[in-house]
Amino acid sequence: MKKVTSDASNQQFEDQIRQFESVRAAHQSEMVEDYVELIAELIHLNGSARPKDISQRLGVTKPTVTKNLARLQRENLISHEPYRSIKLTDEGRRLAKACRERHRTVVDFLITLGVSAKTAEHDAEGIEHHVSDETLEIFAKYTRTMTT
Repeated sequence: MKKVTSDASNQQFEDQIRQFESVRAAHQSEMVEDYVELIAELIHLNGSARPKDISQRLGVTKPTVTKNLARLQRENLISHEPYRSIKLTDEGRRLAKACRERHRTVVDFLITLGVSAKTAEHDAEGIEHHVSDETLEIFAKYTRTMTT
């Protein structure tokens, strides 16, 4: 016997699908965002970003870094020639800036709630990849309201 589902059940099912798709997409973009943000930070701090530095900072193997740098290059976020430092493209710089801003918004919000700066930095690293623009704007608005 065929089970008939209601419109409400179908809507819940479709909403759940969209939520899982959103989480999967966020997970896929996490690596890209983390690498671009770190490359920008290394360039700012050291004047250059090298695969060895990325490997050490992220705690991953050099082959993993090489594979991920190839992806970033395919996505036009970096330029990198063997035995040279990594450079961000204009698109890579824009993404790095957006990532820094997202991270800062989440950190500031958590600190405003009373979370310690160290914990806020740690927690923001995961939250920043999964929070919507709408939620980020509310975080920023709340933080501005509470700190003025």
